[in-house]
Amino acid sequence: MVLYINSCVREDSRTDTIARAVLQKIGEEYQELYLPGENLQPLSRETLNKRSALVQQGDYSDPLFNYAKQFATADVIVIAAPYWDLSFPALLKIYIENIYAVGLVTEFNANGQPRGLCHAKRLIYVTTAGGPYLTDYGFGYIKALAEQHFGIPQTVLVKAEMLDVEGFDAAKIVATAIDNIKNNPDL
Repeated sequence: MVLYINSCVREDSRTDTIARAVLQKIGEEYQELYLPGENLQPLSRETLNKRSALVQQGDYSDPLFNYAKQFATADVIVIAAPYWDLSFPALLKIYIENIYAVGLVTEFNANGQPRGLCHAKRLIYVTTAGGPYLTDYGFGYIKALAEQHFGIPQTVLVKAEMLDVEGFDAAKIVATAIDNIKNNPDL
Protein backbone atom coordinates (compact mmCIF):
# COMPACT_ATOMS: atom_id res chain seq x y z
CA MET A 1 0.00 0.00 0.00
CA VAL A 2 1.21 3.48 -0.89
CA LEU A 3 0.46 6.09 1.78
CA TYR A 4 0.23 9.71 0.65
CA ILE A 5 0.62 12.12 3.58
CA ASN A 6 -0.55 15.48 2.30
CA SER A 7 0.22 18.46 4.54
CA CYS A 8 -0.54 21.08 1.87
CA VAL A 9 -3.18 23.58 2.96
CA ARG A 10 -3.48 25.62 -0.23
CA GLU A 11 -6.03 24.55 -2.82
CA ASP A 12 -3.64 25.21 -5.67
CA SER A 13 -0.59 23.79 -3.92
CA ARG A 14 2.45 23.38 -6.13
CA THR A 15 3.80 20.82 -3.66
CA ASP A 16 0.66 18.71 -4.02
CA THR A 17 0.84 19.01 -7.82
CA ILE A 18 4.38 17.63 -7.84
CA ALA A 19 3.53 14.94 -5.28
CA ARG A 20 0.67 13.71 -7.46
CA ALA A 21 3.14 13.38 -10.34
CA VAL A 22 5.25 11.18 -8.04
CA LEU A 23 2.18 9.09 -7.21
CA GLN A 24 1.42 8.76 -10.91
CA LYS A 25 5.00 7.58 -11.54
CA ILE A 26 4.66 4.97 -8.77
CA GLY A 27 1.51 3.84 -10.57
CA GLU A 28 -0.19 2.06 -7.69
CA GLU A 29 -3.37 2.83 -5.82
CA TYR A 30 -2.73 4.94 -2.77
CA GLN A 31 -4.40 6.02 0.44
CA GLU A 32 -4.35 9.78 0.96
CA LEU A 33 -4.16 11.18 4.44
CA TYR A 34 -4.99 14.88 4.06
CA LEU A 35 -3.61 16.28 7.31
CA PRO A 36 -5.55 19.60 7.25
CA GLY A 37 -8.75 17.54 7.18
CA GLU A 38 -7.80 15.40 10.17
CA ASN A 39 -8.41 16.33 13.79
CA LEU A 40 -4.74 16.08 14.73
CA GLN A 41 -3.76 17.50 18.10
CA PRO A 42 -0.39 17.74 19.81
CA LEU A 43 0.02 15.21 22.58
CA SER A 44 -1.25 16.58 25.87
CA ARG A 45 -0.34 15.37 29.33
CA GLU A 46 -3.43 13.15 29.29
CA THR A 47 -2.90 11.65 25.82
CA LEU A 48 0.82 11.13 26.46
CA ASN A 49 0.13 9.36 29.75
CA LYS A 50 -2.56 7.23 28.10
CA ARG A 51 -0.28 6.32 25.18
CA SER A 52 2.61 5.49 27.51
CA ALA A 53 0.42 3.23 29.66
CA LEU A 54 -1.00 1.42 26.62
CA VAL A 55 2.47 0.96 25.08
CA GLN A 56 3.74 -0.45 28.36
CA GLN A 57 0.85 -2.96 28.32
CA GLY A 58 1.47 -3.75 24.63
CA ASP A 59 -2.11 -2.74 23.88
CA TYR A 60 -2.34 -0.96 20.52
CA SER A 61 -6.10 -1.39 20.05
CA ASP A 62 -6.96 2.21 20.99
CA PRO A 63 -7.76 4.58 18.06
CA LEU A 64 -4.87 6.67 19.37
CA PHE A 65 -2.61 4.27 17.41
CA ASN A 66 -4.49 4.27 14.10
CA TYR A 67 -2.12 6.70 12.36
CA ALA A 68 0.93 4.77 13.60
CA LYS A 69 -0.50 1.46 12.36
CA GLN A 70 -1.27 2.94 8.95
CA PHE A 71 2.22 4.43 8.68
CA ALA A 72 3.98 1.25 9.88
CA THR A 73 2.21 -1.01 7.39
CA ALA A 74 2.66 1.14 4.27
CA ASP A 75 4.98 -0.19 1.55
CA VAL A 76 5.84 3.26 0.16
CA ILE A 77 5.29 6.62 1.84
CA VAL A 78 5.00 9.91 -0.03
CA ILE A 79 4.99 13.09 2.05
CA ALA A 80 3.99 16.42 0.51
CA ALA A 81 5.19 19.29 2.67
CA PRO A 82 5.81 22.85 1.52
CA TYR A 83 8.90 24.55 2.89
CA TRP A 84 7.62 26.91 5.55
CA ASP A 85 9.85 28.94 7.85
CA LEU A 86 12.90 26.74 7.18
CA SER A 87 10.97 23.54 7.87
CA PHE A 88 7.50 22.17 7.09
CA PRO A 89 3.97 22.88 8.31
CA ALA A 90 3.45 22.34 12.04
CA LEU A 91 0.65 19.92 11.23
CA LEU A 92 3.22 17.47 9.86
CA LYS A 93 5.18 17.66 13.10
CA ILE A 94 2.00 16.98 15.07
CA TYR A 95 1.34 13.97 12.82
CA ILE A 96 4.87 12.65 13.47
CA GLU A 97 4.37 13.14 17.20
CA ASN A 98 1.19 11.08 16.94
CA ILE A 99 2.73 8.19 14.96
CA TYR A 100 5.90 7.83 17.04
CA ALA A 101 4.62 4.83 18.99
CA VAL A 102 7.22 2.51 20.43
CA GLY A 103 6.28 -1.03 19.49
CA LEU A 104 4.62 -0.01 16.22
CA VAL A 105 7.04 2.20 14.27
CA THR A 106 10.19 1.77 16.37
CA GLU A 107 11.67 -0.03 19.33
CA PHE A 108 14.81 0.44 21.39
CA ASN A 109 17.48 -2.13 22.18
CA ALA A 110 19.10 -2.59 25.61
CA ASN A 111 21.58 0.21 24.78
CA GLY A 112 18.81 2.62 23.85
CA GLN A 113 19.48 2.46 20.11
CA PRO A 114 16.36 2.69 17.92
CA ARG A 115 15.38 -0.06 15.51
CA GLY A 116 12.68 0.72 13.00
CA LEU A 117 9.64 -1.50 12.62
CA CYS A 118 8.06 0.07 9.53
CA HIS A 119 7.49 -2.03 6.40
CA ALA A 120 8.16 0.75 3.88
CA LYS A 121 11.23 0.37 1.72
CA ARG A 122 11.08 3.96 0.53
CA LEU A 123 9.91 7.36 1.71
CA ILE A 124 9.61 10.14 -0.87
CA TYR A 125 9.57 13.68 0.49
CA VAL A 126 8.15 16.30 -1.88
CA THR A 127 8.59 19.99 -1.17
CA THR A 128 8.53 23.37 -2.83
CA ALA A 129 10.17 26.58 -1.73
CA GLY A 130 9.62 30.20 -2.68
CA GLY A 131 13.38 30.80 -2.36
CA PRO A 132 16.36 28.50 -1.98
CA TYR A 133 15.68 25.20 -0.22
CA LEU A 134 17.95 24.16 2.65
CA THR A 135 17.79 20.36 2.99
CA ASP A 136 19.11 20.19 6.57
CA TYR A 137 15.88 21.35 8.12
CA GLY A 138 12.67 19.81 6.76
CA PHE A 139 14.04 16.93 4.71
CA GLY A 140 17.01 16.31 7.00
CA TYR A 141 14.72 15.74 9.95
CA ILE A 142 12.39 13.42 8.02
CA LYS A 143 15.33 11.49 6.53
CA ALA A 144 16.89 10.95 9.97
CA LEU A 145 13.58 9.74 11.43
CA ALA A 146 12.83 7.47 8.47
CA GLU A 147 16.24 5.83 8.27
CA GLN A 148 17.39 5.83 11.89
CA HIS A 149 14.12 5.41 13.82
CA PHE A 150 11.49 3.97 11.47
CA GLY A 151 13.70 1.50 9.58
CA ILE A 152 12.92 2.86 6.12
CA PRO A 153 16.11 2.26 4.12
CA GLN A 154 15.63 4.77 1.30
CA THR A 155 14.54 8.39 1.45
CA VAL A 156 14.23 10.45 -1.70
CA LEU A 157 13.91 14.23 -1.96
CA VAL A 158 11.86 15.76 -4.78
CA LYS A 159 11.93 19.55 -4.72
CA ALA A 160 11.21 22.69 -6.67
CA GLU A 161 12.74 25.89 -5.37
CA MET A 162 13.01 29.60 -6.18
CA LEU A 163 9.33 29.67 -7.10
CA ASP A 164 8.60 33.12 -5.72
CA VAL A 165 11.84 34.89 -6.62
CA GLU A 166 11.54 37.69 -9.13
CA GLY A 167 12.96 36.69 -12.48
CA PHE A 168 12.28 32.97 -12.02
CA ASP A 169 9.46 31.26 -13.90
CA ALA A 170 7.55 29.27 -11.28
CA ALA A 171 5.43 27.36 -13.81
CA LYS A 172 8.54 26.29 -15.70
CA ILE A 173 10.30 25.21 -12.49
CA VAL A 174 7.31 23.07 -11.48
CA ALA A 175 7.06 21.59 -14.99
CA THR A 176 10.79 20.75 -14.92
CA ALA A 177 10.41 19.07 -11.52
CA ILE A 178 7.56 16.97 -12.90
CA ASP A 179 9.59 16.06 -16.00
CA ASN A 180 12.50 15.01 -13.77
CA ILE A 181 10.20 12.66 -11.88
CA LYS A 182 9.56 10.66 -15.05
CA ASN A 183 13.29 9.93 -15.41
CA ASN A 184 14.14 9.40 -11.73
CA PRO A 185 14.98 5.71 -11.13
CA ASP A 186 14.64 6.15 -7.34
CA LEU A 187 10.93 6.79 -7.68
